[in-house]
Amino acid sequence: MSEQQDHLKNLVSQRQTLLGEINDLNAQAAAKRELALRASGAIEYLQQIGIELPAEEEAPAEGEAPALEGETVVGDAPLPEPVVEG
Repeated sequence: MSEQQDHLKNLVSQRQTLLGEINDLNAQAAAKRELALRASGAIEYLQQIGIELPAEEEAPAEGEAPALEGETVVGDAPLPEPVVEG
């Protein structure tokens, strides 16, 4: 086998490894996204039945940004609709 063929073989193997890692990361991201959606559904349910957290009395320190309310989800794929069981 020539040096160029060895190089090609190594690159093909490297690509397969990287694609496998990307697929694993996508699966992990999907699982985390699903978990976040389930948590959001549980939070929404508890808030709808009147459960609330006590109000925080501390104001942000000077120079700090105030805490944001809500959730931010970053990703390329659209989020699936949450499933509410009950």
